[in-house]
Formats: sequence, C-alpha cells, structure tokens
Amino acid sequence: MKKENKKQETNPEKDKKTYDKQLKVIVVCIAAAVVFLVFAFVVVSSVRHFDYRNVKYDVVKEGEIIFYNTALPFYTITGKHVADYNVYLRKDPRELRDIKFEGEFVQKQDLVLNLTEEFNCDGDGVIAIANFVQVFEALGTRVVKDPNAMCDSQGRYMFTQIKSSDETKIQQTGPACYDIYIADCEILDGTERFIQELLVKINDEKT
Repeated sequence: MKKENKKQETNPEKDKKTYDKQLKVIVVCIAAAVVFLVFAFVVVSSVRHFDYRNVKYDVVKEGEIIFYNTALPFYTITGKHVADYNVYLRKDPRELRDIKFEGEFVQKQDLVLNLTEEFNCDGDGVIAIANFVQVFEALGTRVVKDPNAMCDSQGRYMFTQIKSSDETKIQQTGPACYDIYIADCEILDGTERFIQELLVKINDEKT
C-alpha cells in the first residue's frame, strides 16, 4: 500500500510573526554594532586629539616616543594665511597644570635665557633648551644667552632664568622677567609649561 505524502500545513500569520521577530533581532544587532563603532571612533579620536586651554593638540607616536603636536597659523598683515608652524612637546600639556605659573605671561621681541647650571638630566636638558629656543624664535622672539644681563625694569625684553629648586614652578619677577624653578630634573616640565603660556597667548590673539 502506498503512503500518502502529507503536506505540512503553513500558518501565514504565525510565519509573519516569526519573520518580524527575527527582523527586529537583526535590526537591534545592527544598531548595537553601529553604536559600538561610533563610540569606539569617538574614544579613539579623543585619545588622538584634544583641546587644552583652547589650544588643539594631536597625539603623535614616533616609535616609543609620544609627542604632543599643535599647529599655529601665520597670517600676513592683510589676513592671508601663509603657513602653519608645528610645535612638538614631549610632555602632555594637561599633566603640566599642577606646575604653578605665578604672574602674567608677556611676550617681547627679545628674550635672554640664562641657566644657573647645566641641567643635563640624562639628555633632557639639551632637548628642553633646544626646543625652547626653536619654538620662541619660530613664533617671533629672538633668544640669546647673556650671563651679564639682568631683569629690565622697563620690560624692554624678556629675561628668563632656569634655576634649581625643591619645586618645579614659574614666577614672574619683573615686567617681563621670569624664574623657571626646576626640581628633580623636571626641566622638560618647567620649560614646556612656559612654552604653553606662549601657545595660549598666540592662540588667543589669533581668535
């Protein structure tokens, strides 16, 4: 005797509910994936780029060394943008906020930079001074060393001394005179904290 092939009964309404349920699951999974990707992008971008005191920085990694880069625009008298100057700091600007800056930053066309000692600091001293001079000169201030110079009471030039201390901080001692005190070989911290004031001033003048 031949067995009859029974056709499976279908329920269109039930099938539609199952399909809708599966579709919702797929849509929720896609939405969650998109949210995760957007969140990951925002997190990564915030790590690579940040604003501090209205100065924009990019985190740049060169081998094992991390730099904090900001670009300052240069304009002609007519307002035409001619170039950008890139500043690379070795210290995270946000981590230098605890270094006191007592006084007001005043930029002049000339700056006398004297050190009371070599501040070798395993090579950090050379890096700190070279970057200090390069940044200030690129941004319009001529830097010279003059052991016989003193703070100018009329503020005709900047006078900056780097000294040893038990606390890394910066003090204004005259109209345009500053002492950068260095503790525990934190010469990069002290000099870059001073550079930070220059970057903030120039950025504020451009905006």
